[in-house]
Amino acid sequence: MTESGSGTESGSARDPEAVSRFVERFAAQLVEAGMQRMPSRVFAALLASDTGTLTSAELSEQLQISPAAVSGAVRYLAQVHMVSREREPGSRRERYRVHSDQWYEALTSREAIIKRWEDALREGVASLGADTPSGRRLAQTLAFFEFIEQDVALMMERWRVYREERFGD
Repeated sequence: MTESGSGTESGSARDPEAVSRFVERFAAQLVEAGMQRMPSRVFAALLASDTGTLTSAELSEQLQISPAAVSGAVRYLAQVHMVSREREPGSRRERYRVHSDQWYEALTSREAIIKRWEDALREGVASLGADTPSGRRLAQTLAFFEFIEQDVALMMERWRVYREERFGD
């Protein structure tokens, strides 16, 4: 049986209703944090999958959504580096994969965005004047992002060490 059925690939029984409740509860938490609803549901379903992969048809069936909704959700999740697309060998069908380090990847991709914001803020401070109220506000915002960036880099290194010690990855 597939994971959307009453079992998993590993053969152990799992209550599909309990899995569905988890997916919807976790998706609701992601929505509350600012993520769009469909990507949240697709991401939660992939997390709950033993293999971390599902096809569009499996996601549609499990979540009771259209293939177009799956496609839009996966497009968004791929853009923010939370899932990847893979072709099934010998098939035109795609599988969508969530990686065990998806949070690391998502946060790391944000670093590039933050760097671009920092560049834009520097330009804004120079354009508006560092001694103007708006220039000072932009300078403070820039300082915040620079501060966060330093802490994130240190935190990510600590995570790599912790993950290795705890999970051997």
